[in-house]
Amino acid sequence: MIEMIKKNIKTKIKSIHGIEDLIVEEPKRGVADLAIPLFSLAKLWKMNPKMVFDKIQEDVYVEHVSHVEFTNGFLNIYLERKNLSKTILKNIFEKQEHYGDQILEKKETVVMDYSSPNIAKSFGVGHLRSTMIGNSINLIHKKLGYDTVAVNHLGDWGTQFGKMIVAYQKWGNKAELEKNPIAEMQKLYVKFHDEEKNDDTLEQQARDVFKALEEGDETYTKLWQWFKEESLKEFMDMYELLNVSFDSFAGESFYNDKMQDAVKELESKDLLKIDDGATIVDLGEDMPPALVKRTDGATLYITRDLAAILYRHRHYGANKLLYVVGNEQQLHFRQLKKLTDLMGYDFDIEHINFGLVLIDGKKMSTRGGKFKRLEEVIKQAIELAKEAIMSKNPNLKNQDEVAKNVAIGAIIYNDLKNERHLDVDFNLENMLKFEGQTGPYLQYSSVRIESILKGYDIEIEKLDASVYEQVHYFEIIKQLAQFPNVLHRARDTYAPSVISKYIMSLAQSFNSFYGKERIAVEDQSVLQANLVFARSIQIVLNEGLRLLGIKALKEM
Repeated sequence: MIEMIKKNIKTKIKSIHGIEDLIVEEPKRGVADLAIPLFSLAKLWKMNPKMVFDKIQEDVYVEHVSHVEFTNGFLNIYLERKNLSKTILKNIFEKQEHYGDQILEKKETVVMDYSSPNIAKSFGVGHLRSTMIGNSINLIHKKLGYDTVAVNHLGDWGTQFGKMIVAYQKWGNKAELEKNPIAEMQKLYVKFHDEEKNDDTLEQQARDVFKALEEGDETYTKLWQWFKEESLKEFMDMYELLNVSFDSFAGESFYNDKMQDAVKELESKDLLKIDDGATIVDLGEDMPPALVKRTDGATLYITRDLAAILYRHRHYGANKLLYVVGNEQQLHFRQLKKLTDLMGYDFDIEHINFGLVLIDGKKMSTRGGKFKRLEEVIKQAIELAKEAIMSKNPNLKNQDEVAKNVAIGAIIYNDLKNERHLDVDFNLENMLKFEGQTGPYLQYSSVRIESILKGYDIEIEKLDASVYEQVHYFEIIKQLAQFPNVLHRARDTYAPSVISKYIMSLAQSFNSFYGKERIAVEDQSVLQANLVFARSIQIVLNEGLRLLGIKALKEM
């Protein structure tokens, strides 16, 4: 609603004064509701800011503008609070969780590639970032009217499988592997890299085995298939726990029979070159060439990613492709974009990069054995959450279910509250606190509102909207009005942290409000105004949590 007021002011000033791109901003609390900086207009019209104010002040009056003032070079705008507040809250109350939804005139399909763990390795804490950032961005796009295709591009191909097969054949024990598949595969992978330091033939052995696997060797294919099936069992358990789902699990191997067509297309467009026996595409002076085939004819990541892009474009009708992959892959996606440009496509390829998960300030590494399985970490988090919950509410029903949702919410929020390009410190004790910028604080804020509303019938037509004229009400109502705009900013920047920070600020505002204002009052019209106000905050808070992948609770 406030965005509409800003738009109406801009439209009116443009029609009267011909001013394009007028800035109408929302200043910090305690100033005005809206403000127009007058300095650029003063420069344009060659007059001082006060004269500009005098010239345009009457033209700023649109619906819901109460009065304007000149302050330090700004045209400050104050909004009429009573009817505007009622309109905003009624909109939220009627739309419920659909508040902020967008319906696109023309549907756009977006393919999102995220999570993508490697087969034959445990699902670790390090996989959490891509999974949860991608899941949130997917949910945000769905809310804003896009058709999305969530793809888990499993790392189920490449030289690493040559390494796994060599390691299994040299040091593996079938009985042990059948008893505890992932842990044993992990040990073998680490052992390969340990032994490689003393045996420089192992790398070539792994390359040879992978080449044979690519060519369909029956023994290697059976081993690879077994590794894949056992890995997927663990992955699916993790996704169920995290409440993350995908439309496709087509991994790298899915594109084996599609790569030659991609290579042929490159050849037909005269883009291929041979360089020291390898097949490359020259991408210009500003980046290294794309290595399409090694000297032994084996394909590489970029070949498979190109085949995947062409398939996703043709199969799903998508021109927009989002990749939630770590910071270190920036060059790869620049190369991929340049490669498709040279082929004559105009794909919108976005690399949604993110930093590392650090434990005690250190990077995790599978091959070095410095690795934490997510399943073990979540179990530990659930135990800690249950202890905290029982100390606060020992009579709570469904303690195990609540503890699980608090623990997972804490882990997710700890990740998504950060700007994604930054590294994240993984400290369970800090993230499970019920105070500060944590997931449990947000869930508890929603539970607090739930307990306040319990037992009341909300009748919006009976509220006294004049209470909203008070500053501490109106400031929060303006925050609620920002939610649709927050969603668009989160989408445009591919940043769940925008929503994370917004709902944290909203929860803090409510808790501060609740410390100074009684909700349950005797006056029925004021009571209804308070109930609608509190419920609207809860609706937005819960929807924000949902978009982050965190479950809102009724009790904790």
